Amino acid sequence: MAKPTKGKTPRRSRRNISAGRAYVSASYNNTIVTITDLDGNSVAWSSGGTIGYKGSKKGTPYAAQLAAADAVKKAQTSFGMSAVDVIVRGSGSGREQAIRAIQASGIEVRSIMDDSPVPHNGCRPKKKFRA
Repeated sequence: MAKPTKGKTPRRSRRNISAGRAYVSASYNNTIVTITDLDGNSVAWSSGGTIGYKGSKKGTPYAAQLAAADAVKKAQTSFGMSAVDVIVRGSGSGREQAIRAIQASGIEVRSIMDDSPVPHNGCRPKKKFRA
């Protein structure tokens, strides 16, 4: 009987994505940067916690800068991404610094859009004080 040959599976080719979107979610406690393709499929992501910061340090602009640079580096090396549209959500302290880090990391920023959620009527007020 002949020995069965091991069938080598063909190696998956590297998906080349030239353009995508960078979503920056900046809260007061953390900044999360997600890079997607134009269909919205997540390609790479990073956050203040992924970088290695804990507690209140995750919400700092420096942590946001490192997170954005890390996410862009992952997208560039794995998928060859060269241009992004930046979409910013939230009002945390890391939003400006994250955008600057994306621009400085050698990827072309085509547009910047603020998509922060805005309350239409806000929360229900406290009950009226009665003396």
